[in-house]
Amino acid sequence: MAKITPYLYSANAREQAGFYARALDGEIVSLQTFADMPGNRPEDRDRVMHLVLQAAGVTFFLADAGPVERGNGLDLTLEFETEDAARQAFDRLAEGGRVLMPFERMFWGSLFGRLTDPFGVRWQIATAPGGQ
Repeated sequence: MAKITPYLYSANAREQAGFYARALDGEIVSLQTFADMPGNRPEDRDRVMHLVLQAAGVTFFLADAGPVERGNGLDLTLEFETEDAARQAFDRLAEGGRVLMPFERMFWGSLFGRLTDPFGVRWQIATAPGGQ
């Protein structure tokens, strides 16, 4: 059995991880900079080499990279047990971003919405089928 962990490259991983920690009631549990790496370049010392964020029951990895280009072939999907939790995540992730599909009840019974956050990452937020 495998486990998938989203690894997001960012122009500012600290800022992006902080945004997700606030939006998804999470926390940054580990952060390493390039200063930790032998033979680092002085100009890279404060850049994030690897960051671990735990939020919404998911572990995310982030790192500074640049320039970052986002494609349209992938959405990150979070499915919540309750409407309140899903709506809160949707609203917070959408702050400063763009709503692609409003968060509303779908014909299959779930609440669902799509957005692009302020960092260009696309998300689908949903409730479990039959969820409140």
